[in-house]
Amino acid sequence: MATNLFNLEGKIALVTGASRGIGESIAKLLAEQGAHVIVSSRKIDDCQSVADAIGEAGGSAEAWACHVGDMDQIKETFEYIGNKHGKLDILVNNAAANPYFGHILDTDISAYNKTVDVNIRGYFFMSAEAGKLMRKNGGGAIVNTASINGLQPGMMQGIYSITKAAVINMTKAFAKECAPFNIRVNALLPGLTKTKFAGALFTNESMYKAAMQMIPMHRHAEPDEMAGTVLYLVSDASSYTTGECIVVDGGFTI
Repeated sequence: MATNLFNLEGKIALVTGASRGIGESIAKLLAEQGAHVIVSSRKIDDCQSVADAIGEAGGSAEAWACHVGDMDQIKETFEYIGNKHGKLDILVNNAAANPYFGHILDTDISAYNKTVDVNIRGYFFMSAEAGKLMRKNGGGAIVNTASINGLQPGMMQGIYSITKAAVINMTKAFAKECAPFNIRVNALLPGLTKTKFAGALFTNESMYKAAMQMIPMHRHAEPDEMAGTVLYLVSDASSYTTGECIVVDGGFTI
């Protein structure tokens, strides 16, 4: 149910990587607050399951398949949104690639390319295309899911950490240049969050224990904890928040 503070009725929101985990939580919460949510990831069936769940809960959503590492699919996505909805108010760049978990010296070119294509190039051109629609319609809000690894590289997560550092600075660059168009651009930096994506860290007992020692509250976060921060960043309540990086580390906001 929408609240007066976070009412998103009439807003069109695109959430990538929304078929599970953090993206699914974000999509559902934005829909609860009245937004029409375009649930997007690579696999349409998974997107449709989330969109159906939103509809069953009384929200408004549709499924759209897009691999943000594919430039043609990015172009098709924004042509579709422009033709069908005529605007985009909210973009949450949450899709991410982490195809390699291992020593940085053993990173091969395939893992490197896949990670960079999605996490840097994909986020950049998704933001650029969304920004063009937002500029045309008087403004909007973009949130990039980065990572605490963008500030302090995670062990055995070298190329992933490098791309997330790029996302942080990308956020600041877009925020600086898009602010005159009333487009707010912010980043969310989750710490260790229990998702399928982060599964390798949860199955490695020694790495999990080491991570717990670095987290102020000594616990991992849940996807729903990330969603509330994103809701604030895309709502009118955050009208003066732009170009910031919001760190949510194990449920503790820094």
